[in-house]
This record gives sequence, structure tokens and C-alpha cells, in this order.
Amino acid sequence: MANTKSALKRAEIAERNRLRNKAYKSAVKTLMKKYFSAVEVYKANPTPELKQAVDARMSEAYSKIDKAVKRGVLHPNNGSRKKSTLAHRLKPLNV
Repeated sequence: MANTKSALKRAEIAERNRLRNKAYKSAVKTLMKKYFSAVEVYKANPTPELKQAVDARMSEAYSKIDKAVKRGVLHPNNGSRKKSTLAHRLKPLNV
């Protein structure tokens, strides 16, 4: 346990930041999973409506990843890698 007032405050701030970071990372993972499932549905039955749904999911995921990078939750290279993974999952279907 912290011995000084400043150390106690830093511990509280660290816990607050940890919870915020956890929320961002969880949201990014959830949006990526939703995108992957939308791509699988689109792969099974490619229709213009499903393509729009995939594009919407991709946009949501990109946005959340960019916000996480901007706030320092994710390293910029990690964010780029995640976005690349999303793009590569769709690329074979757009031939």
C-alpha cells in the first residue's frame, strides 16, 4: 500500500486509467469480432446490403482503434496492425 499522500493519489490515478484503457481495449476487440462475423456472413452470400453492413462495421472498428491510439491506449503500430488485419480479411472478397 502507498505510504505517502502523493503515492496514494498516483495509485488511484493508475487504477482509473487502467479501467479506462480496459474499456477501450474491450470495445476494440468486440467491434473487431462483430466485423469478422459480418465478413463471414457476406462471404456466404455476397449482396449489396451485406456489403454495406460490412463497411459500416469496418468504419466503426477503425474509428474506435484510431481513438484508442489517439488517447494512448494502443501503440500506433498496434493500431495499424489491427486495421491491416481488418482490411486483409475483406480483400479476397473484393476481387
